[in-house]
Amino acid sequence: MIKLLIVDDEPLVQIGIKSMLNWADYGIEVCGTAMNGQAALSMIEEFAPELVITDIKMPILNGLDLVKQCRELYGPIPVFIVLTSYEEFQLVRTALSYQVTDYLIKLELDPDSLAQSIRRALDRLEEQKVSAAYKAAGGKPLLQGYQDKFFLRLLHNLFDSEEQFLLQVADLKLDFQDSCYIAAHCEIHESGQAELGHLQLMNLYSSSLQMVREILSRYLSCYVVSLDLKHFSLIFHFPSVEETDWEQISKGLDNTCSMVHNYFNVWVSAGLGAPVENPLLISRSYQESRQAAAMTNPGHPVAFFRDIEEGDDAFHNYFNMSVFKEAIKQAFEEFDTDALENTIEEMCLLFSSSSCRLLQAVDGACNILYLAISLLPEGEDTVAGIFQDTPGGYRAIYRAATTRQVVDWLETLKNGLCQVLKSKRKSYKDHVITNIQRYIDNHVEDRLLLNEVAGVFGLSPNYLSSLFKKTCNIGFTEYVTQKKISLAKTLLLEQNMKIYEVADRLSFKSAFYFSKVFKKVEGISPRDFIQQHTGEIPV
Repeated sequence: MIKLLIVDDEPLVQIGIKSMLNWADYGIEVCGTAMNGQAALSMIEEFAPELVITDIKMPILNGLDLVKQCRELYGPIPVFIVLTSYEEFQLVRTALSYQVTDYLIKLELDPDSLAQSIRRALDRLEEQKVSAAYKAAGGKPLLQGYQDKFFLRLLHNLFDSEEQFLLQVADLKLDFQDSCYIAAHCEIHESGQAELGHLQLMNLYSSSLQMVREILSRYLSCYVVSLDLKHFSLIFHFPSVEETDWEQISKGLDNTCSMVHNYFNVWVSAGLGAPVENPLLISRSYQESRQAAAMTNPGHPVAFFRDIEEGDDAFHNYFNMSVFKEAIKQAFEEFDTDALENTIEEMCLLFSSSSCRLLQAVDGACNILYLAISLLPEGEDTVAGIFQDTPGGYRAIYRAATTRQVVDWLETLKNGLCQVLKSKRKSYKDHVITNIQRYIDNHVEDRLLLNEVAGVFGLSPNYLSSLFKKTCNIGFTEYVTQKKISLAKTLLLEQNMKIYEVADRLSFKSAFYFSKVFKKVEGISPRDFIQQHTGEIPV
């Protein structure tokens, strides 16, 4: 059970929260209550709750100081939800900078709002647990990385086939059953924040994006995709084009932009593309949304592609990345620095020509940026390192005022990527294989085919097969078989499962085929194996 601590100096509020939900339904137990932050700190040290609901204003130690001290002592867990009143909205801004998951207004607190907040907190808790576990193994959150890369592929039309798309949708347990999708390209603009340090800016952007998620979820369903520290995308979905609620989209975005500005003194712009009926066409809507975003300003933060005049070529003629996409994908997939260098140089020549507009050049450069972030292991860290000495980092591309500046930025990216790929070619390939092996270990009971696993990772089957063989000195299928048989031996001996039950559990097509594979690997049949180790003849 997940442990919850309730912190409030009003006993009636404590009782109300404890009785408002059937906590067992959420896998939660209330481990205690506290009247102030100091008492809560002692209870957190004693009981180690994963969730804390706390008031902001309390005697001895207030809720903000409680959150701050917990972050310094324990890191991202426990996950906090803060209680506030209308006059304390300024304090919420500070709370969100400490990565508080949610805030609840006391006068509006009811079972529905509390349940929604708890579900968001549980999602955040799961993310933090996955992150902590994977970082302990020397990496980053595996599932989160896959989902981020999935959406980047979707936005930039990087799927090789519908089958690959559906495989990743199933693996990530996402829902793309609707028949209408609208993409939005959004940016968080600093407003007098230049004096803030890098860490403070990261907290500002993270808190702003968190509020965007919270407010938009009250209006309609959408996916929120973080692109980098400054840009994010929204994917709205409706059952059909006819059921698209433009009024609700506008209302939700207007209120979101207004609230984020009031809290954090930044303004958020959003450009929206036209609806598409197939999720694999979301990239078209996204390209349109990036053009619409160019029409936004502080007084007009939301713009629609449909409002762009048909004759305005500056907007309608965007950069066609498809010409270069496959070459870039293959270069990243195979760590081919020569191919990468030649392709980017060809793009630079195109951008330097008089026929290429600034908007088109920035669009093409951003495509390369997101391809690198999406397809390379530790992609964003790699790109950030390349531009660590550049004012504004890799986000300087968004401030480019001439195509010359875009070309210079691309030259820096090209040189940096080639250097990194050359120096880390072996470690990058090992990283890819390690992730695939971990995926196999986590899905060993499933039907694991080369094509499907390659699809999950966005690799070609031939390349995955070749890379796996060279790196592991064993074929992909042989590795999967060994893992399955290893687990099969445990199931047969330690769990006393029948041979046909093990065959079904491990997704073999029949008990006969399982026995055949088992004997090929172990040299004896499953029946003989059981008898050899237990002295019993299996029935």
